[in-house]
Amino acid sequence: MNHNRWKLKREQELGADHGESEETRAERAEIRLAMAFAKAVYDRRKELGLSQSDVAERAGLTQAKVSRIEGADAVPTLPLLRRLARALDASLSIALDEDQEKVAFVARTAA
Repeated sequence: MNHNRWKLKREQELGADHGESEETRAERAEIRLAMAFAKAVYDRRKELGLSQSDVAERAGLTQAKVSRIEGADAVPTLPLLRRLARALDASLSIALDEDQEKVAFVARTAA
């Protein structure tokens, strides 16, 4: 999969607000959040050396569902977020700001 989709060319070209409607800004914020989550899942999976199938098995999902999540093509529910965090041996941290979203899986410390 080509992960260049995480950085939309259109978003890069638009940069700051250029008279966009509120609806367009909200839509772009949703896309940024979905892409931030997708990248966080991908990065944590790679950090653990897992395949999409490995994560799917750990989370009780299909490999296709993990692929859709990493491609920012799926909107995760709260139970799915919990399942993914457990499958990736991490806590999930999501910070939402007016113009920035940060999503990170934080490795659990050994007890």
